[in-house]
Amino acid sequence: MEYFIQQLLNGLTLGSIYGLVAIGYTMVYGIIGMINFAHGDIFMLGGFAALIVFLILTSFFAGIPVALALLLMLIIAMLVTSLWNWTIERVAYRPLRGSFRLAPLITAIGMSIALSNFIQVTQGPRNKPVPPLINDVYHFGDITFSLKQLVIVIVTAVLLAVFWYIVHRTPLGRAQRATEQDRKMAALLGVDVDRTISITFVMGAALAAVAGTMYLMYYGVASFTDGFTPGVKAFTAAVLGGIGSLPGAVLGGLLIGLIESLWSAYFSIAYKDVATFAILAFVLIFKPTGILGRPEVEKV
Repeated sequence: MEYFIQQLLNGLTLGSIYGLVAIGYTMVYGIIGMINFAHGDIFMLGGFAALIVFLILTSFFAGIPVALALLLMLIIAMLVTSLWNWTIERVAYRPLRGSFRLAPLITAIGMSIALSNFIQVTQGPRNKPVPPLINDVYHFGDITFSLKQLVIVIVTAVLLAVFWYIVHRTPLGRAQRATEQDRKMAALLGVDVDRTISITFVMGAALAAVAGTMYLMYYGVASFTDGFTPGVKAFTAAVLGGIGSLPGAVLGGLLIGLIESLWSAYFSIAYKDVATFAILAFVLIFKPTGILGRPEVEKV
């Protein structure tokens, strides 16, 4: 029983990271109806930005408190990824917004490959390890729970609450929901559609940066390949939870994390990714809208 609870804790931690990335997928899809397949690489970029900030801080300010270092890593990573995602929206998506649906998909894949190769060339192909940022570990019998796991879960819960409030209780959120329902009508009613979409991309990138920083803190290593597999799993989480639903994205992330952790614990770890992507296939076949998703209403 203790082993099962331990795997549940590990799965909730990993699922929280997937959930943060999944929110970015679901926000962009909800407002423009397209999947930003470069979002996984934005997550990877956030991790590398945090890593570079950490190396600079430890080189020039050796005695800096860990909490302050993490805060600076988060802030700068969010700024870097937000600027990059804003540029992607302006360059790769906005000119193709009225074209056939395959064009933005191809462009998104191209941006993903470009960003991945840019990090590979500038930072090198090898894994970049970092020393543990948080070492505190708590023992409850045979169950081990670390402070960094607690930080990740709390950060995810707080950010979900903040973004839910923004979307449902602020003028920006009303503009986003109006743009999601009908861009032309929203523009006629005074909503700056281009600005609203750009802000949505920035918000998604900021969450991906937080997830990338948490991933770096949790695993202690960064690689230019980190954008692909976690990104696809986060997309799976968004579909599983109901793409377009913020709580659904986090719920899907938690479920994917739990499935991956429990499968690795009780079955062959070599097939954990197969189990994760099999879930995506089953969801698309039997419940295409996801757990908390709503059926799409055809506009006439």
